[in-house]
Amino acid sequence: MIGTYLDQTFGRSKIRRYEEIEERVVDAGLRRIRPTLMTTFPTLAALAPVLLTTGRGSDVMTPMALPVFGGMVVALATILVVPTCYCAIKQAKWKLGLADADFDRGEAEKGNGQSDRS
Repeated sequence: MIGTYLDQTFGRSKIRRYEEIEERVVDAGLRRIRPTLMTTFPTLAALAPVLLTTGRGSDVMTPMALPVFGGMVVALATILVVPTCYCAIKQAKWKLGLADADFDRGEAEKGNGQSDRS
């Protein structure tokens, strides 16, 4: 989910400065963190008693709750990992001068010495 929102944020307009990369990633992260936490924490809180019970029926309920609980923990990790990796990749492309559809570096860096072959 955060990856899709990052793509949309970068697709709105071209990046003209190196600093814009981090600004956009932070903005996207701040907008998506609250909805993600609002769905993840209640689910984890609801599954905790199911995972910790030892009474009747726990032998059936615990194996069903464990994958859901693990998936929610992974969702929490993606809030931090995906934006960090996305930012690192975009910044590396910028520094190395690699082409990216989201970059607008201006005419000075596009290579004015190239001939137009029609």
